Amino acid sequence: MATMLRRLLEIALIVTAFGMLGGCATSGNPKDPLEGYNRAMFSFNEGVDNVILKPVATGYKAIMPEIARTGVTNFFGNLDDLWIGINNVLQGKIGAGVSDLGRFLMNSTIGILGLFDVASNAGLEKHNEDLGQTLGRWGFEPGPYFVIPVFGPSNFRDGLGRIVDWRGDPLRYVRNVPTRNTLLASRIVNTRANLLDTSKLIEDAALDHYTFVRDAYLQRRRSLVYDGEPPPERDPAIKSEAEESERSASIEPARLTDQWGGRVMSASEEELTPAREFAGVQVPSADAKATGAQDAPVKPVSAIAADAEISSVRSYEPRIPENYDAVLAVSGSPPTTLATTSQRP
Repeated sequence: MATMLRRLLEIALIVTAFGMLGGCATSGNPKDPLEGYNRAMFSFNEGVDNVILKPVATGYKAIMPEIARTGVTNFFGNLDDLWIGINNVLQGKIGAGVSDLGRFLMNSTIGILGLFDVASNAGLEKHNEDLGQTLGRWGFEPGPYFVIPVFGPSNFRDGLGRIVDWRGDPLRYVRNVPTRNTLLASRIVNTRANLLDTSKLIEDAALDHYTFVRDAYLQRRRSLVYDGEPPPERDPAIKSEAEESERSASIEPARLTDQWGGRVMSASEEELTPAREFAGVQVPSADAKATGAQDAPVKPVSAIAADAEISSVRSYEPRIPENYDAVLAVSGSPPTTLATTSQRP
C-alpha cells in the first residue's frame, strides 16, 4: 500500500510539473486562476480512479452486503465525530461539540465500536466539520481552487486544513503499521463505493466534467462553512464595502408617471405611504431634497382620473359662415337662428 501510494505521488509530481508549465495563463474565472494545472491534475486523478479505485470499489460493493457496508461506514464515521466535535468547539458551537462527544461515547459503547449508529436514533445529530470550515468561520478566504494530486478538489484554505485534519485523525495513532494501512485503505475503498452512484450521475449529466465538479465543490464548501445559510456573494468588481455603498447610492430610485407624462410618485415615496390618498399633500422627491427646489403638488390617482374625465368634455361652438344667408336662399331653406351649444364630441 505504501509503495503504491509513493509511486502514485511520484507520477502526480510529474503531472504537476507539466501542468504548471501548461497552466501559467490564468483563466477567466477568478476562483480558478490555475485552471490549466487543475485540469491536468483532474485528468490524472480521474485516470487513477478509473484504473484503481473505481474497479476495487465496484468489486467491494458487489461482494459486501449492504448491512456490512453500513457498519463499516458507521465505524469510520464514529471516529470522525471526535475531530468534528473539536472543530465545532473551535467555531464557538459548544452545544454541537458536546453533542458530537456524546455521539462518540454512545456509539463506541452501546453501538459496539461505532458499528451501529444508536446516537442518531437517540436524537444526537450527525455533523460534518473540519479545519477548513473552522478557518472559514474565522474569516479566512478560501483562496484559489486547487486540485490536489490523488486527493482531488480543494482550495488553498482547505488544503492547509487537510494537513491539520490528518494530525487529528485517530487512525494516524494506530501503532501497528499493517493494521493502520489496512484501516486507511478500507476507509478509502468504502467511501468510494458509497459514491459510485453519485459519480455515475455526474458523468451522465455533466457536459464538462471538470467544471461541474469544481462548481459543485465550491458551492458545497461555502454552504458547509455557513451551516447551509451562506450570505450573498459580493460582486468581484466591488473591492470594498465603501465602494459598494457608493455604488448603491448612485442608483436613482424608479419614478412612476401617469399616461400623460406627469410624475405621480417615486417608488420609494410609494413605499413610505402605502395606503394613503394624497389629497393635495406635497411629497418632496429625492431630487428636490438634494437641490432644495419645490416639486409640483403630487396629485392622487383619484384626482388624476377626475381630471382625465373632465378634460375629455370639450366645448363645441360652430362657426357661421359669412355667406350663410346666401346659402340658405339658394337652397330654399328658411333662415333659422343658431344658438351656441355645448355638447360632447
